[in-house]
Amino acid sequence: MNTNNSNKSFFRVGDRAEAIDDLISGTITQIEGGVVTLQTDDGFPMNFETHELVRISGETPIEISNAEISRVKDEEARSKKRRRPALKPKERNAPKMEVDLHIEKLTQGFKRMETFEILELQLETAKRQLDFAIRKRIQKVVFIHGVGEGILREELKYLFNRYEGVRFYDADYQKYGMGATEVYITQQA
Repeated sequence: MNTNNSNKSFFRVGDRAEAIDDLISGTITQIEGGVVTLQTDDGFPMNFETHELVRISGETPIEISNAEISRVKDEEARSKKRRRPALKPKERNAPKMEVDLHIEKLTQGFKRMETFEILELQLETAKRQLDFAIRKRIQKVVFIHGVGEGILREELKYLFNRYEGVRFYDADYQKYGMGATEVYITQQA
């Protein structure tokens, strides 16, 4: 098979061409702009853009077996698959979900809010995220609340105690310091 760069002036009516991404070959019957009409070997006219065709020489169509096509497709599929890196034991136990309850992460207008409004928004967010985790069967959630005066932390404990199947502990000190609580959700069958 003889191929050259395909461009508009490269093809001429009467040339034999073949589709790059398909098993279609035939004779060029018309060229209009960047569109080439190819009369296939089966007798059907088909339109292609010039970059979708290659010119072939000779009258013998190229024979490609189904096994060769299958092999090429398998190679493409393998190259597209991305290997997931193996998780280290520490990473396997890492929390699946983190919820940052710092007010600057929840709203931009926090400077105009009263203290009780801030606490209410943080608790509503915590409840909504915990409900989401339960619905989606996420087993671990870390709520980042900061150290502060400890009011939000105590309110979160009160909230978590109202849920059945929820246990909570101080989160990993090395990662979060004293300002986070890790919640374990026991999934019901």
